Amino acid sequence: MSEASGVPGPSGPEASGADGAEADAAPEAGAAADSGGAGEAGGGGESAGPPPGPGFGNYQNDIYLNGLDGRLPPFTTDLTLLGSSAREHLDSGAFGYVAGAAGSGSTHRANREAFDRHRLVPRMLRGPQARDLRTTVLGTEIPAPVLLAPVGVQSIIHPDGELATARAAAAVGVPMVLSTASSHTIEQVAEAHGADNPRWFQLYWPNDDDVCVSILERARKAGYTTLVVTLDTWTLAWRPQDLDQSYLPFIRGVGTAIPFSDPAFRAGLDKSPEDDLIPAVLRWVPMFTGTDHSWDQLPFLRRHWDGPIVLKGVLHPDDARRAADAGMDGIVVSNHGGRQVDGAIASLDALPPIVEAVGERMEVLFDSGVRTGSDVLKALALGARAVLVGRPYAYGLAHGGEEGVLHVLRSLLADLDLTLGLSGHRTPAELSRDSLQGGL
Repeated sequence: MSEASGVPGPSGPEASGADGAEADAAPEAGAAADSGGAGEAGGGGESAGPPPGPGFGNYQNDIYLNGLDGRLPPFTTDLTLLGSSAREHLDSGAFGYVAGAAGSGSTHRANREAFDRHRLVPRMLRGPQARDLRTTVLGTEIPAPVLLAPVGVQSIIHPDGELATARAAAAVGVPMVLSTASSHTIEQVAEAHGADNPRWFQLYWPNDDDVCVSILERARKAGYTTLVVTLDTWTLAWRPQDLDQSYLPFIRGVGTAIPFSDPAFRAGLDKSPEDDLIPAVLRWVPMFTGTDHSWDQLPFLRRHWDGPIVLKGVLHPDDARRAADAGMDGIVVSNHGGRQVDGAIASLDALPPIVEAVGERMEVLFDSGVRTGSDVLKALALGARAVLVGRPYAYGLAHGGEEGVLHVLRSLLADLDLTLGLSGHRTPAELSRDSLQGGL
């Protein structure tokens, strides 16, 4: 991992010094160079450009300068290759669980094909050397329009699991969305994430109201500000990679730290999960899978959560309208990374009509298939407020725990920062459908 500074500096490859995006090492000389040139943006008397945000693109400088000392990145900076190399770090069951998809994998492939159909159209002489990726999502300002998607059972990837991910997310300042299927408790992950860092909680909606309320109360008390309710995984899809190995972590008591530590859940057991695992597993698994909730049950969540509520897994404009009519604050356009419905629409193809339907009524986020900075830009250009990234950071966790997640995040954010500028833009807000060609 680079040892360069975590002090933000100017964006772009010409910036002086070798400071990083948001690393936690000591600052080096030259890291705080002046942004310069912002007032020249656009020419023709145009007003000064945006103030520089964190210099995410400077991670590129770190890597090149570290090479002078013979130090290479801990693993590849091409995030599209991480799935292949992660296989070397994981046993077959864990790798299949993370990388696998529903059925034939056609939805998983469709997600990537949709990104390939849309092409950025770079514009020139627009003064994008000073860039600012800061974005406000549901009232919270974040340094870039990127969040860590909820990924469950992370201890099958690395022993530190969600704790490592939380620390890496905190280092760059992007929100982490904690899965109900975490390998560590709500409170443990919050402590690892730090008091002042934005974090959201993802709910697999239990069919036991007392357990659901107890989990929500714990999340709010631990500083999780936004609730993300996953709609598309009320039961597991047909996943051949898991089935062929009879691999399901939950029935082994993995990814169950949150319910097993919950007082309302434990009150329904004759013995604690520590003393008798199987009854606890048999109580929890049917509690969070096998029951599809309905639109008329959403007020229950509103009564027990006083922050923003986001529905994840929306792919049809009519469902998006129903979410808005129900008073939800946002939706995540997502097909669960191709893990739930084989042959489903690509999330990116679903995004534009949903933005047209509800974009002025609620915040629309995007998930599924994001691998590169240009992927992020394409989703933003099609109307997403921000994107959630999942498998790449999970693969980074497999490669190197916290350091691996941090390398993936810094690589993605550097790619995003540099590609934003090289395509002729200074802020995410400047992106629109005019920034793209094809696929519409």
